[in-house]
Amino acid sequence: MLGWLRALMPKEDRFFDLFEAHAKIAVEAAHCFRRLLDGGPDVPRYCDEITAYEHKADEVAREVLLALRRSFITPFDRGDIHGLINDLDDAVDQMRQTVKAISLYDVGDFTPDMARIGDVIVESARIVQDTLPLLRAMNANSARINAANEQIVKLEEQADLLYLAGLKELFLANRDNGAMAYIVGAEIYSHLEKVVDSFEDVANRMSGILLEHL
Repeated sequence: MLGWLRALMPKEDRFFDLFEAHAKIAVEAAHCFRRLLDGGPDVPRYCDEITAYEHKADEVAREVLLALRRSFITPFDRGDIHGLINDLDDAVDQMRQTVKAISLYDVGDFTPDMARIGDVIVESARIVQDTLPLLRAMNANSARINAANEQIVKLEEQADLLYLAGLKELFLANRDNGAMAYIVGAEIYSHLEKVVDSFEDVANRMSGILLEHL
């Protein structure tokens, strides 16, 4: 009887498939996000595309939570599964929050440091995508998972420096009569930093899951 019931339940690898599907969406969204930060007339179109990616990511996240409710057996702690998909979803959601601000303030041009943070976001998303499949055999891949976490931590530190340098440049350029331009630019910088922070949260979550299984 127990075997029959378990056969009807979602398999463990279903979670990994969904994590990896979400990471793929995040990478695609990050590339789109980076193109947006080049500015120009296509900014509204890229904003719409990011919104579409966010909706796709939400659908995958809902599938994970549904599978979690239906599963007897999970590949690791249920709380970590919930936390990991939330962290992944937050990264794409923060991109969406950024484009909402861009659309609200009708921003069409971005500073070089904003674009550089965009490069960090693309690289962080790529590392997460490459690392998630390693959780299928996490003990055997422990060194690679930890190395990926260190890479993303360094990228987050790089983004912090770009954020501070960008804010200073923004202030110097607008301190005389550009208060609104500074406020809008600072808000966009804040959103960009949160995107990077979200990918760092994913990396830290993966390292924490690994630590529990060593």
